[in-house]
Amino acid sequence: MKKDTCDVGGFFVISTNDFKTGVSIEIDGDAYVIVDFQHVKPGKGSAFVRTKLKNVRTGAVLEKTFNAGEKFQNAILERREMQYLYHDGESYIFMDNQSYEQVPLSEEQLGDGVKYLKEEMNVIALYYQGNVLGVDLPTQVELEVVETEPGIKGDTASGGNKPATLETGVIVRVPFFINVGDRIRVNTKTGDYIERA
Repeated sequence: MKKDTCDVGGFFVISTNDFKTGVSIEIDGDAYVIVDFQHVKPGKGSAFVRTKLKNVRTGAVLEKTFNAGEKFQNAILERREMQYLYHDGESYIFMDNQSYEQVPLSEEQLGDGVKYLKEEMNVIALYYQGNVLGVDLPTQVELEVVETEPGIKGDTASGGNKPATLETGVIVRVPFFINVGDRIRVNTKTGDYIERA
């Protein structure tokens, strides 16, 4: 362990000298992941670190500057695999794949991921201090087209696209040759059509 890193009551304290992309720190009771950082040593004055931090709970990215050597508590994030069971009208019910405990999550905790949720889908839940902050969906999901304009002969080569409603209710742009009943793969990060399944 580096001399800047010490263990305080089970928590690690890290200094700006230990910053790396992907490291998580606690600021004002919230967990942040370091997205980008730059050590700056100006000609005059003391050195500092310019950072981009992503709030694990809200997903918001903010830019912050810290003095060199400033210390933070390392935010210990736990990842657990869970399976999506059903929506009860208010909450989305997940089951912890190890303990079989059922955990209700709100639409706010799920963010945009709620658009791609299918029953029996496995996700990775992010826990911080015993609370679920959010979930990571698979990068791509396979969903059925339930509504779209019928394809027109000869339109397959033109490279255009049309809106299609998928089984979860999300609307994505798809090529003209996609029809109702087709199963397609969608990127859950961008919402883009990938290919016909």
